[in-house]
Formats: sequence, C-alpha cells, structure tokens
Amino acid sequence: MTTTAVTAAQEAPAASLLRFATAGSVDDGKSTLVGRLLHDSKSVLADQLEAVEHASRKRGQEAPDLALLTDGLRAEREQGITIDVAYRYFATARRRFILADTPGHVQYTRNMVTGASTAELAVVLVDARNGVVEQTRRHAAVAALLRVPHVVLAVNKMDLVDYAEPVFAAIAEEFTTYAAELGVRDVVAIPLSALAGDNVVEPSAHMDWYGGRTLLEHLETVPVGSDPGREPVRFPVQYVIRPQTAEHPDYRGYAGQLASGVLRVGDPVTVLPSGRTTTVAGVDALGEEADAAWAPQSVTVRLADDIDISRGDLIAAGGRTPVPTRDIEASVCHLDERPLHVGAKVLIKHTTRTVRALVKDISYRIDIGTLERRSGAEGLHGNDIGHVVLRAAEPLALDDYADNRRTGSFLLIDPADGTTLTAGMAGEAFGAVPAPGDGERF
Repeated sequence: MTTTAVTAAQEAPAASLLRFATAGSVDDGKSTLVGRLLHDSKSVLADQLEAVEHASRKRGQEAPDLALLTDGLRAEREQGITIDVAYRYFATARRRFILADTPGHVQYTRNMVTGASTAELAVVLVDARNGVVEQTRRHAAVAALLRVPHVVLAVNKMDLVDYAEPVFAAIAEEFTTYAAELGVRDVVAIPLSALAGDNVVEPSAHMDWYGGRTLLEHLETVPVGSDPGREPVRFPVQYVIRPQTAEHPDYRGYAGQLASGVLRVGDPVTVLPSGRTTTVAGVDALGEEADAAWAPQSVTVRLADDIDISRGDLIAAGGRTPVPTRDIEASVCHLDERPLHVGAKVLIKHTTRTVRALVKDISYRIDIGTLERRSGAEGLHGNDIGHVVLRAAEPLALDDYADNRRTGSFLLIDPADGTTLTAGMAGEAFGAVPAPGDGERF
C-alpha cells in the first residue's frame, strides 16, 4: 500500500463519522430532542413511527410524541436493567453518526462518563425557562474532564419563552463563561425548540434574529477526527499468537487494536514497560500481510527480535514514549455509590493491563458549582470529580490524558467483586492547576 493510499484510508472514515453524546437535566426535553433529530433527519423506520403515533393517539395526543422513540430504554432502566447509555445510529448524506444518549438524572451523571469517553462532541441541553443549573455545570465539567473537543449548548423550549433573544443570549453568555473557565475551547450555542422542530433540522421561522446553523447542520459540518499519521504509535498487546504449526513453526505475533498512530513495516519500536527496542517485521490484517496499519485497526504485529512480551505490554513509537511508573497522579470521576478513601486497595485497568494499586492520597475534590477545590480528606463520593495519587504494584506506561485519550485513561476496580469504582485521566483535569489549597479556585 502506498503512502498516498494509507493517508486516504486513514482520513476517509474520520471525515464521515461523528461520535457525539447528549446530556441534560431531567425534563429539559432531551428525549424529545433526540426523537426530533431522528424523525426530521428521516432516520426512523416506518414501523417505529407508526408505533409512536399509535401510542400518542392512545394518550389523546394528535401529534406523535417523539420522546417515545427513546422512552423504551428508559423504562428498562427504571426496571433495574443495567443499560446506562442508549446508543443510536443514523446517517445523512453528509455524515454518519453514533449518538450516545446519556441519562439526565443527577444519580446517573456517572453514566455520562461512559457515553462521552469516546465522543468528539457533546450536546448539553438547557431548558430556556430555567437556564444554567447545577446539573448543566456538572455535565460541562465532565465534558471538560474527558477533553471532548466540541460542545454544543442547546437552549431548548424557546417556544415557551416567546422565542426571546435576550433569554437565549443571557444563558449562552453564562454557559460559555463557565466553560471557558473549565478550559473548553469550542462552544457553540443554538436556540431551538425540540417539540416544534425549530432549529433542530430545519431553520426556525420564529427566530429570525439567529443567523447560525441548525443543530443537524452543525453536527454535519463540525471538524472531527485527526490524522493518525501525526499521532504517536500506541499498540496495547491483547494476545500473543503462536500457532506452532508445520506451516508456520516459528510464527510469533502480537494481536491487539492500534490505539493511535500509524505503524509501518520497518518502523523502530519500544516495548514497554521493559524498554526493549526492535523493529516491525510484519503486519497482518484480516489474515493478509499489509505494509501498514492505522488506528483504530485491529491487527497482528510481528517483530524482528524475540522479546518477552505478554498481554498488557505496550508497543510504542513516534515522538516521546511514556515513561513507565508506579506512582500515578490523575484526575478522576468517582462512579460508585461507595466512597473512595485514602488507603483503599484497588485494581487499575489501563488498556489491556490490570495491576494492583493503593490509593495514597486524595489531593482534592472539585466543587462543581464554584470550581473551588475542597479538601479530599473525606474521600470521593458518587459523581465527585477530584485528584488522586496512586501507587501501583507494577509500572504502567501512561500518556498524559491531554495528549492521548486512549492511553491516558484507566479504571479503578474493586478487587473483591469487580465493580468499576472510578474513571481516571492521567494528569490534571482542566489544564494547569496551582498548588492545592482548600477553597482555592482554578
């Protein structure tokens, strides 16, 4: 495969697929917005629409209640089924979409971490009558913590405030100011009415003062993806393949998914945490030899030298390689109802490697409302965002999360029952933070 062909193959899928997440407080109209987006973009099957229309008529509603397009999963969730994020797949002529519809109740804020962890854009919904509330700030903080590149503030229910421009302007200014303090660089505010369809897919006839794009137009045109050729190579080893057959008596391959970068035959690489160096002897993709592989392909890599490599090792190349360390400082979002305390024994799952660890210190937790740092002496409770210091039993090769979302993230797991406790991001959450101090703002 030529260099030109590799570049074209890398860029084509990135330009045509957008992963985005929706978030909003309870009763802000998120279900209706998602339903309107699917309906007006012609992404609802005829039988689904017929079922919604039938259910709406039974309720005495003449127009179809588009919120019912997503209410099925919510009902399952209320019955205790462990499905926290609903994924919707749809497409237009310009782009394909994977939508992670996250629950709005404060109790399920932690589930936004799941939905937004791979998102390139987050839609944060606000009720125009209520403006920016605590849950809005919490969703913005989670998006900033996860380094989601693009944020859309969807000011919904504009029809209930007479489509007043001053109402929208005040909400947009308050949110963008808060987001800027979190380090979110790209915020676009859109006034809309999901119930009436204003500015969701079609432009609104009631808000001629707004000259921006509709929500769907923005989703179709926002720049997404990155050039893997400019990223460092990170290949977590998932499985060692040694068939030892008569046809391939000396075959040794390392299977996994390329987390970032482009890996080519002949490239020099470093195996971590051992630090041994070698070169790429071959790349096998879908049972055939290839000249190169790029993220997020799943491939088998063959190396020129026999090195002791096992599951959890990291093959790295290109630019600065991470330095394996047992001492980890990270920003975290605590997910479990049980608090996380200093001295807790946990498991760290980083890419394909899982090791034992100890929580040495909880430096601080962040007050979502004021962005002040509070003492972490009492530990972290459910939905808390803070900063921790960990001591791992074995060295881990973590990138800073700001540099690489895939290899800079990890999970803390309860070793007793396997429950996921905390989502961690190596480094500081919202950029440079001054020395800890109770009540200090950053």
